[in-house]
Amino acid sequence: MLTYNNHMKKLVLPEYGRNIQNMVDRCLEIEDREQRNAAAATTVAAMMRLFPPTGPAEEYRRKLWDHLIIMSGYKLDIDTPYEMPVPPAEGERPEALYYNTDPARRRHYGRLLELSVATVADMPEGPERHELLVLVANQMKKMLLAINPEGVENSRIYRDLYEMSDGRIRVDAASLPLHEFNIIAPPSTKKRKKRK
Repeated sequence: MLTYNNHMKKLVLPEYGRNIQNMVDRCLEIEDREQRNAAAATTVAAMMRLFPPTGPAEEYRRKLWDHLIIMSGYKLDIDTPYEMPVPPAEGERPEALYYNTDPARRRHYGRLLELSVATVADMPEGPERHELLVLVANQMKKMLLAINPEGVENSRIYRDLYEMSDGRIRVDAASLPLHEFNIIAPPSTKKRKKRK
C-alpha cells in the first residue's frame, strides 16, 4: 500500500522537504554526541546544497543551523558553531505588519507612482531631482497610454504632477519635454497560409 504525505507527520519547515526532515529525525535518534554532531553538519551541508546561499554565506549558514534546531523541535543536543535559538514562548506571535490600505488618489497611476511623485517633490532642486522627475513623468505618460491608446496630451501629465505633489512640482513643455511613445499593435492571431 502506498504511503501518502497527508498520512505522515506534518513537516515543521516544509520548504526543506521530507528527506531533510527525515535526516533531522535520524539525528535525534543518534546517541553518541560526536556522531550526532557529524550527522547534523552533514544535514546542514545537504540543506546548503539544495538551497544555495543568495546573500552572505556566513549569515546563511547560521540560518540553516537555526532551521535544523527548529526542525528538531528544539530537542537536538549538538555543538553548533552558533548560539542555539530559543523556542518561542507559548502563544507568542510576531507583531502585525502595517499595510497601507488607503485608496490611491489616481488609480490608473498606482500607489508606487504616487510615492515616486512625493519623493521627487521632497527632493531639493538640482540635476538629480530633474532626472528623477523626467523618469516619473514619462512613466506617467506610459501608464496613461495603457488605458487610452489614442493618445495623451502632455499638459495632462504636467497638471497631474502639480496636483499629486500638492503644488510643489511646477513644470511645462519647455522645462520638461516628454518622450513620444509609439503604440505597437498586438500581434495578429490569424494564421498565415503557407506558400507552396
